[in-house]
Amino acid sequence: MSIIANQSSKVLIQGITGNAARVHTKNMLDYGTNIIAGTKPGGGGEEVHGVPVYNSVAEAIDRHPEINTSILFVPPKGTKEAALEALDAEISVIVMVAEHVPLHDNLIIIEKATQKGALVIGPNTPGLISPLERTKLGFVPSQYFIPGPIGVASRSGTLTYEIVSRLTLHGIGQTTCIGVGGDPIVGTPFPKILQLFEEDTETKAVLLIGEIGGTSEEEAAEMIQNRKITKPVFSYLVGRTAPEGKRVGHAGALIEGSRGTIESKLVFFKEAGVPVAETPADVIQIAKEILKH
Repeated sequence: MSIIANQSSKVLIQGITGNAARVHTKNMLDYGTNIIAGTKPGGGGEEVHGVPVYNSVAEAIDRHPEINTSILFVPPKGTKEAALEALDAEISVIVMVAEHVPLHDNLIIIEKATQKGALVIGPNTPGLISPLERTKLGFVPSQYFIPGPIGVASRSGTLTYEIVSRLTLHGIGQTTCIGVGGDPIVGTPFPKILQLFEEDTETKAVLLIGEIGGTSEEEAAEMIQNRKITKPVFSYLVGRTAPEGKRVGHAGALIEGSRGTIESKLVFFKEAGVPVAETPADVIQIAKEILKH
């Protein structure tokens, strides 16, 4: 069993009739994802690639009470309403792909998810994929992934594809790969994901693909140093040459204070015994060394 996304995921697509959602719904279905229904206000009665469309989440749940996961293909300003609608329907996994979700909206969503015991991935995430379970949630390009023992969590979508494709070329497969999201605050940061991988029997080691900004990497390192995580963890960090005080790429890649710098993250990982690759090619060598043991 892999974490978060697996064959027990019964998926709802909110905003399924949009152009991008139609394309990615087809790709998810082709990969094996169990998509049960979609929603679009005023779109009830339609079908998208054979998936029935309902006017609301409540209507979809009434017809398909087995739904437990939702992906939101909705604009940033509509994300709060859509996410709260899913949480009110007791959906336990919410994937928010939109970028530039208002910060206050995001905080409201995460607080409610915490109260409900639900898991939020994103916002600003490509989603996640489980090669072991032939399930993906979002628009992660499945051709780069094969089943295997490495769990991956990343703050960068495109860098995930770059590094995982290298792992795959060397025959090193993955259990689950998660895009945690590139915003300053995300629903499921590295520490929480490490806990999930720690409990997963199929995952033998975890790769964290991090970047400057925020403290998620430092907090993960503290967990490892305190022996709350016992599985091998290794990392690749982006932003070694980034100028201080400048946002680089993601909204979350902003250095403030002493933490969040590449130097801070490197120090924390070193103290926790986490190997950090200097180049994407080095990731392969580290993975091979870890899997020998």
